[in-house]
This record gives sequence, structure tokens and C-alpha cells, in this order.
Amino acid sequence: MKTTFAERAFKYFSRLSPPDNLPGEITILNPYKKPEVKNAVQKFFNKYFDDNKKRIFVFGINPGRFGGGLTGISFTDPVALRNDCEIENDLGDRKELSSKFIYKMISEYGGVRKFYSDIFITAIYPLAIIRDGKNFNYYDTPSLVSLLKPQIKKSVKEQFGFGARIDFAVSLGKKNAKYLKEINDELHLFNEIKVLDHPRYIMQYKLKKIDYYLDEYINMLTL
Repeated sequence: MKTTFAERAFKYFSRLSPPDNLPGEITILNPYKKPEVKNAVQKFFNKYFDDNKKRIFVFGINPGRFGGGLTGISFTDPVALRNDCEIENDLGDRKELSSKFIYKMISEYGGVRKFYSDIFITAIYPLAIIRDGKNFNYYDTPSLVSLLKPQIKKSVKEQFGFGARIDFAVSLGKKNAKYLKEINDELHLFNEIKVLDHPRYIMQYKLKKIDYYLDEYINMLTL
């Protein structure tokens, strides 16, 4: 029997594990090992992705420790998971900057049901990376890029199999786009990689122009 987008995605995320040979100062958080997170993630996918519709894929960098690294759902902090996605959880009440932008954009797009029926937001590397107690990007050191590159390449390919539209994918962040384009050149998954500024950059440095960036997101994602 054919599986759904939700089933394929949940199976993938629930089986993730970090590499064994991490540098000593790097920690990788795997929220999917926690039963409550796993339960919330399954509810999320079953609620919004229980079909076989092809979606635009939007790739972030790797989850932050207070967003997807905590809830298991990209750019979704516990408050957004509870209030916007209507999935109860006991993961706390801390809001995350990127999540606040994304769910403001989702609201303007037409709400969570409409948005997630058209679009899947994820990350090139699906687990949160921490160094010295702070968020760390997979591309912040050449050695980490080299170590994680095989997993990143596998991650993008396997996530593509959930049900991606092939006409284009979107990278959040210009540096992230460089690596996504390299991977796509090797795997030939998407016809084009488009780029949007990362939500954290917008919220930290361009807050006065937030309406401009919200329009930019929505215009690109409604093509």
C-alpha cells in the first residue's frame, strides 16, 4: 500500500542519529529520541501532511535549540506548535525569533492548513548543532562541513522523497544556498534553487523592513 507524505516524513525523522566522530566542542541535539517530541511530530505530520500532494520544499540551515531542535518541527517553537498548529505540548513557553517570523508569514499566506498543504519547511541538516551552549551552523567550520557532508547529501535526497515539487526549492540564507546548490548539482533533484534571506537575519537586523520580507516570502512561495 502506498504511504503518505506524513508517513514517509515521520519515519525519516524518527530514525535520525548524529555521527559518532564529532569534534569535542560540538554537540548535536536529537529531539526525536524524546517520546513527547516524537508524539507531537507524528501528530503534526498526520494533521497537515496526510496525503500525497507535491509541495515546495524550503530548506533552512540546521534547527535552532529553541525551535526545531526542541520541538522536532522546523522553525516551530513550542508556542507556535501549541497556538498556531494546535498541537498541545509541555515543551515550554519560550518563543524563538525565526519561528515568530515564519508563523507571521504563514498567517499572511492564509494560515497553517493552507500553507502546509502547499509547502514543506525543513533543514539541510535536520538536527540542532550546539557549540559552547549556543546555536552553531553546519557550515561554520570547514571540518564540520566535511564531516557532515555525506549525511547532508543523504538528508536532502531522502527528504526529497517525501513528495517534493521539482520545479524549484528555496534556501533560507545565502551561504546555505551555496551548499544546497552544490548538492543539487550532484543529485539533480530540483530544476532551480531560489534564495530568501534567513528569518533570524531579518528579525535581528531588518525588523523595520519586516513587511517587505514577508511580501518577498509570499511572492516567491505562491508562484
